[in-house]
Amino acid sequence: MNNNNEQNMQDGGMNMRLQTVQDALNQKNIRFEYTEEDGCGSLDFMFRGLKFHVWEYHDGVWGAETNIYEAGRSEDIEGDYEEKIAGEILSWPDMINN
Repeated sequence: MNNNNEQNMQDGGMNMRLQTVQDALNQKNIRFEYTEEDGCGSLDFMFRGLKFHVWEYHDGVWGAETNIYEAGRSEDIEGDYEEKIAGEILSWPDMINN
């Protein structure tokens, strides 16, 4: 379980961003680091030795920059970005220990 998640919930249950993506990472037993700045969530994590990120933004429209599709290349996802990103993560093989 992610200690940041537990700590944030203990600090008054603040409403965190990217909850759908966090749920997918937890379901896959992938540890992540969550931060929030200017009302946008940010997730950083490792999977099979590669670093991945999901960095939310609001620039007139909500979206997220991520490299989950290709570790070496970031792309912007808009619209139902959380569902799209969570769906991709859930398609990855299960990790017993990460």
